[in-house]
Amino acid sequence: MKSVKILKKLATAVVTTTLAASMLIGCGGNTASTSSSNDGKKDAASNSGDQLEMWTFVDMHATFFQKMLDKWNQKNPDKKLNIKFTVLPYDDMHNKLQSALLSGQGAPDVADVEVGKFPNFLKGDPQFEPLDDVFVPYKDKVVKSRVELYSKDNHVYGFDYHVGATVAYYNTELLEKAGIDYKTIVTWDDFKKAGAKYYAATGKNFGTADTSAAWQTSLMLAEQKSDYTDANGKPQLNSPQMVKALTTLRDMQDAHAIATIPGGQPDTTDAEGAINNGDYAVVIKAMWYMSRFLQYMPDQAGKWAIAPAPVFEKGQPRSVGLGGTGTVVTKTAKNKQNLKEFIAYAKLSEDGERAIWDDLGFDPINTDLWNDKTLTQNKDNKFIKYFKTNPFDTLNEIKNEISLIKSNQAMPSINNVLCTVTLNSIFEDKKDIKQALDEAQQQVENELK
Repeated sequence: MKSVKILKKLATAVVTTTLAASMLIGCGGNTASTSSSNDGKKDAASNSGDQLEMWTFVDMHATFFQKMLDKWNQKNPDKKLNIKFTVLPYDDMHNKLQSALLSGQGAPDVADVEVGKFPNFLKGDPQFEPLDDVFVPYKDKVVKSRVELYSKDNHVYGFDYHVGATVAYYNTELLEKAGIDYKTIVTWDDFKKAGAKYYAATGKNFGTADTSAAWQTSLMLAEQKSDYTDANGKPQLNSPQMVKALTTLRDMQDAHAIATIPGGQPDTTDAEGAINNGDYAVVIKAMWYMSRFLQYMPDQAGKWAIAPAPVFEKGQPRSVGLGGTGTVVTKTAKNKQNLKEFIAYAKLSEDGERAIWDDLGFDPINTDLWNDKTLTQNKDNKFIKYFKTNPFDTLNEIKNEISLIKSNQAMPSINNVLCTVTLNSIFEDKKDIKQALDEAQQQVENELK
């Protein structure tokens, strides 16, 4: 009976998390929920060892791991691994993995688990192998908050692909025509004044008021050293910091400094089309959004600069890590120790981090590479070539300011309410902010009972 109750609770959490994935998802973005290979499988075989399997929900993750497996097997002939990579749709993969772990049968040896889903897998006794021992060599080199996301009771259970540091992307060509220098924008008040000036000069929108994702709200909470939940994991959606964040955004909307965007947030097909058309001049997003510019706005190379995001007051942390996917080794895996060492090699080593940057365009969590000129000054790198400023200049500037928004068991409900009800009511219907947040708090509390 107890296992049935757990299954029902997990099933509810899965549905709720899915609705809110746009807020937390980073690796794979728009395509994460539908990505699959032609036959659903990729093979990278060795001549020895057990047949192992990895599940992921993003095809480019499988391609990355296949490349890293070939390198691992060449470097470690005594620890060769034989892994079959299976790419499944986002929801199907997470649901199937959860069912397999609960039943103790059919789980893969390795899996990618998106950050918004991860809390569901940490309930009770996690069915993932602790990665503490293989993490030790990299402990002092990585961004701490990106490891905390996948940890419980001082044990590390997953390694991420990226930091997901939030930054500001400015279309310098559009801003210069309006007489605006993005380098003078330090605070949200500066942002508001620049946005109002830009609208007056062009009649077009400066930044975005997001209704289907809470990226900007997360940043503003982190700047105030706050969060969506308290120290005990309880929701605090009507906190003074939350009220301040959304009041600031609505004030900017009223001043024509930001406006709602097609698709509800920048990381949608409609929004990217609008940005490409010059309908918006600023985007506040994570570093992984760089890939969207190359994929959907290739003709705008050389026009966009990357800079630290604005803050309420000078001295506040200017970034927060958003999105993410933790790679795990399951309790039922074969050849566990070699797999753990391989995952650490692929995600944290210099070889792995270089591939993550060069192939995926993600900001590496191993900060040793942020000052490696062979990587940061590589003029042939497609991301460095595209942007007017070097991405690593901004990363190094905010290196010690990248905060954490916790991903816990309350977050699926919080994300769902914010991204389907609350933000729309505030930015589209102009509802009283405190009232909207009080109602959101009550709804989430009811869902969590």
